[in-house]
Amino acid sequence: MINGNTEIIAHIGYPTHSFKSPMIYNPYFEKAHINAVVVPLGCQAEHYPTFLKSIFQLSNIRGALITMPHKVTTVALLDEVTPTVRVAGACNAVKKTPDGRLVGDMFDGAGFVRGVKRKGFDLKSKRVLVVGSGGVGSAIAASLAAEDISEICVFDRHSPSSEGLGDRLRQNYPSLGVQVGKNDPDGFDLVVNATPMGMNEGDPLPMEVSRISPHAFVGEVVMKTEMTAFLTAAKSRGCQVQVGSDMLFEQIPAYLEYFDFPSTTAEELRSLAQLSY
Repeated sequence: MINGNTEIIAHIGYPTHSFKSPMIYNPYFEKAHINAVVVPLGCQAEHYPTFLKSIFQLSNIRGALITMPHKVTTVALLDEVTPTVRVAGACNAVKKTPDGRLVGDMFDGAGFVRGVKRKGFDLKSKRVLVVGSGGVGSAIAASLAAEDISEICVFDRHSPSSEGLGDRLRQNYPSLGVQVGKNDPDGFDLVVNATPMGMNEGDPLPMEVSRISPHAFVGEVVMKTEMTAFLTAAKSRGCQVQVGSDMLFEQIPAYLEYFDFPSTTAEELRSLAQLSY
């Protein structure tokens, strides 16, 4: 039963946003007998800065999940952010410290990285290509940079996006090799498609798949279709692949840990989730 002692995670987005998180978190909280609930809250952009500050005046607020279009705005509203936030240029998780400061982190890319590592791929000293420098691509690049990779190349058809991401990577990770502006996957150990390209059969692919090494790990962010045309083509070359929905379920344990809740596995979350794509 929800009462004044029930801890709240506010999921804040645009009023028309489709909120899937309660259908993943809340069944888990119920099964694990955790007195907490994720509550979707729609907020117009012009009201958001005031609203974010005010919601943390609640006595039973544990934290906030932030979705579009507020992720970028959030960064300037916080007292402290991680290097991942600085590289991504966005924040999607906020909590309040005992001394009253609002701090934030970014987990969109953490789910991707956790999934890759849990499948047995060792990121140490690897060369990485991320195609797509929008919100999700920047977040994935930021999380990968925090690992012990040796080099990252970022590409976007809108070159200022990839150039800006490259600059932020260099500023926050000066020892990391950073390239910008090419989407040739030849020679890369991990290849990531962070664009909608290659989602459907017959779509143009985000890169020349024949140039991907059969030994490379290939990841996708599209969730509408599990095995996209891009992943199918990569798998046919012998590559190990990761589907887009893995990124969603793998990031939730990271959120739970960030908000100091008991954690779980992606498999358990999948088995309990009450959603359809």
